[in-house]
Amino acid sequence: MPWKISLRPVSARVIFLPVPHSPISRLSKKEQQTLFDDLNYLNTGEIKTFCQKYSIPYTIAVENSDGTRKKTRDVDRKGVVLNRVRHFLKTGLILQETCFPAMVVSHGVVPRKFAANDRLLYGQYDRANRAMLEILSDLTGGKFKDGAVARILAREFWSRGEAPTLADYASAWLQAAKAHTEPNPEWAFLSDRANKRAGADWKKVRARKAKKVTNTLKQIAKRPAPASA
Repeated sequence: MPWKISLRPVSARVIFLPVPHSPISRLSKKEQQTLFDDLNYLNTGEIKTFCQKYSIPYTIAVENSDGTRKKTRDVDRKGVVLNRVRHFLKTGLILQETCFPAMVVSHGVVPRKFAANDRLLYGQYDRANRAMLEILSDLTGGKFKDGAVARILAREFWSRGEAPTLADYASAWLQAAKAHTEPNPEWAFLSDRANKRAGADWKKVRARKAKKVTNTLKQIAKRPAPASA
């Protein structure tokens, strides 16, 4: 019996998914760049308020041994969060939270003594951990400082899934401290001071720029929940 070919169309259900779009697409390129630059003048509370409205993560999570995630009390550094905000404004997509893998996280008791070949783990590095700070000072010839450079460097290692030895971390810190000759842009006051733009009325300038940015962000129209990148 010969085969018969049916030419009748087969019904199919077409699903249309929402396409993310830039919330600031109506702004000119110059206006967008001004907005991105002035985001640096927002303080932590102002940034958190915007992030909470659009479910943009700003806290750090850690991976448990069973693969699950747990939020920590630590907030991502300002530059990382602002980059998430900028990405959202440009694309309508929300980048995932920072999550340190289980291999770089310490869930146990913090040791009282450290050796140069011990690993730098999240959960152990703390300004109150005198034993760790002392050995890092020894490994850097007394130069080590528990500041922004040190914390940014540590988090960069952990974000890559690396837990360097204290000796390797100390060596990396010396290089990072030497290379860090200017404040990061998100450190608005320090950046303006370095560029001789931080006058006596800097706080008023910050407040004015922050208000302008906040008003611009408030004008973003409501729309369906954005997708995740």
